[in-house]
Amino acid sequence: MSSSGERRPGPRARLSDALGRVVPRGSRLLVTLGLVTVVIGVAILLFQDAVPLVSLLVPLVVSSLMLGPRQLPWFVVFLLLVLALVVPAQDPLTLRIIVTVVIMYGLGFLVLLSSFRRSRLGVAGLQGEQMFVDLRDRILRQGGIPALPPDWYVAAELRSAGGTPFAGDFVVAARVADRLEVAVVDVSGKGEAAGTRALLLSGALGGLLSALPPSEFLDAANTYLLRQEWDEGFATAIHLSLDLTTGHYEMRCAGHPPAALRHAGSGRWEVIEAEGPILGVLDDAQYAATSGEMRPGDALLLYTDGMVESRTRDISLGIDKMLGQAERLLRGDFEGGAARLVDAIGSRNDDRALLLVHRR
Repeated sequence: MSSSGERRPGPRARLSDALGRVVPRGSRLLVTLGLVTVVIGVAILLFQDAVPLVSLLVPLVVSSLMLGPRQLPWFVVFLLLVLALVVPAQDPLTLRIIVTVVIMYGLGFLVLLSSFRRSRLGVAGLQGEQMFVDLRDRILRQGGIPALPPDWYVAAELRSAGGTPFAGDFVVAARVADRLEVAVVDVSGKGEAAGTRALLLSGALGGLLSALPPSEFLDAANTYLLRQEWDEGFATAIHLSLDLTTGHYEMRCAGHPPAALRHAGSGRWEVIEAEGPILGVLDDAQYAATSGEMRPGDALLLYTDGMVESRTRDISLGIDKMLGQAERLLRGDFEGGAARLVDAIGSRNDDRALLLVHRR
């Protein structure tokens, strides 16, 4: 008799252990697809009128989505072998059947080619996509706007040139004691082509933003980009360091469009010029600070060139148009103003990012 502290495994656990000894967990999907393929092949042989050849496309599509790069080539070869065995039994062997077989073999070879490319990543299709999406979501959460005092409102909006969640523009932000550190960055390129570099750079800059004094942030970002040695290894950025108690700010720019400050007293927008070389080009770049103070009711806009520049319009004219729209869309209501402004202006063929800071 077993002691009272020991528990016998239940029938389900014993069955799982026995199955694990016969078929390893990592090969169960492969074995299942193989059995399904055999069953479909037998059904095609026995019931030609009811089960068409294209039924074999079902396990082929499922395998291309679920199997890893090591298992997928072997399964595709096995499925094409099953197809080769059932084709001679088709009676009559019409031209339509021959065309169907040629198309299925072509799809099989395309799946094989994709599996060879996927082997560089080492995971299955859906799993690899999920890893990439998870990486994007984690980095976006890292760059989200932190909790702020109730007298401050800060919102960021991003739009991609291709309408996808991946873009070359991004915003990173961090709260360090009573200071808000935020940077708006525009990586060379646009859309998905710049998305991977933007993901890597946003993670790195997000760490630098909270770890370094404001005066050293752009210097460190420039050094980081130079060390990457990318073919398109440059970026523009504007960095804001804002004291949440006094409203005093310091702004540093790296080849980026100037910020714009709205004075609550006059209701007018002022362009804040700050100059500095773009990131990733010069190894001894210097970034001077422009300082000021945000008073109650003031608002500040940081944005990328996709908001104000196009092929047919100079950037200065684009800034004037943006500020005109801001005067109309943000009048008396800054909540949700960043989204309204991004949707109203900017080039749909370029990435766009905008950060709105308002002192209530």
